[in-house]
Amino acid sequence: MTTFAPNAPATWREQLRHLPLLIVASLLGAILILSLTLAVTIGPVDLSMLTVWQIALAKLTGTSGDWTPAQENIVVLLRSPRVLLAAVVGGGLAAVGVAMQAVVRNPLADPYVLGISSGASVGAVLVLGTGALGFLGIYAVSAGAFAGAVASFTVVFLVATAGGQLSPLRLVLAGMACGYSLSGLTSLIVLTSENRELARTAMEWLLGSLGGAAWSDLGLPAAVLLVGTLWLTLNGRALNALLAGDETARTLGVDVGRLRVTLFIVLSLLTGVMVAVSGAIGFVGLVIPHVVRMLVGTDHRRVLPVSVLVGAIFLVWVDVVARMAFAPIELPVGVITALLGGPFFVWMLASQRLKTRGSA
Repeated sequence: MTTFAPNAPATWREQLRHLPLLIVASLLGAILILSLTLAVTIGPVDLSMLTVWQIALAKLTGTSGDWTPAQENIVVLLRSPRVLLAAVVGGGLAAVGVAMQAVVRNPLADPYVLGISSGASVGAVLVLGTGALGFLGIYAVSAGAFAGAVASFTVVFLVATAGGQLSPLRLVLAGMACGYSLSGLTSLIVLTSENRELARTAMEWLLGSLGGAAWSDLGLPAAVLLVGTLWLTLNGRALNALLAGDETARTLGVDVGRLRVTLFIVLSLLTGVMVAVSGAIGFVGLVIPHVVRMLVGTDHRRVLPVSVLVGAIFLVWVDVVARMAFAPIELPVGVITALLGGPFFVWMLASQRLKTRGSA
């Protein structure tokens, strides 16, 4: 069984782990609302929190107030969709990371490291470059990203389970190899396409960007996040069993094969939809689950909802840094998450090596 939590947690961690989930979720929910509000106020044009809430309430109730049309456009059309999309994508990627690490029993697993984000990007770029799946309308890109995510996830898992057993090392290596290959395929599609605009769009996907977010981008990702998180949380006990190993899970009454296939579909759908609207934002699904497990323990019925909230808060502030740190130049969100996640990934590898030596 893979151990995610520290061996000697501090007293305050123990106290936090015993807090009711409702209290923890309520506190994080309040922090998320505050973060969303503050993120909307931050930008080249300063806005107060009171003005943001007044404009939001006015739009909901159909009233008006003493703010300028420019301020209303900034809040309603520019910043609010982007901030909310950051929260949805951050929560979705964190949920995928939690479940994926349980399914493959590897603490280094996440959609980016295993090449699944790259597969989703290939599917999305193919749709944009060829016009395929046009009958799906605005959901064509999401469908292409989902298909690419499923295909890459399947290949990586089959390679990692060669010989009948799941190898964590082979899983990471297969994921990295698949990711590099799919990134090369994306570049090939872009360079050979007659669509000149495709290069810019593909670059945004490869680096991850929330720029240009609109209200129309929020509906499908929010719905998929809500349904996916609910389903994963309801299956939290089965995820706990999977973490203990397939044989243990079977003795506890879990249909491992069926559950794993269903989980692959759900995780691919979540990944594909998130990548379709934000690009390949890496390391969120790797960092957030570990931080949350250190705080609330390893029970997935607690880890999943808390990770969604923490992931949402995290990406909201990462996006603020991306658009303000080098203003007026705006960095892709994926650049910031890579700068944070790369050192964390190295630390995780070093920790695993020390644990392996200690158990030898």
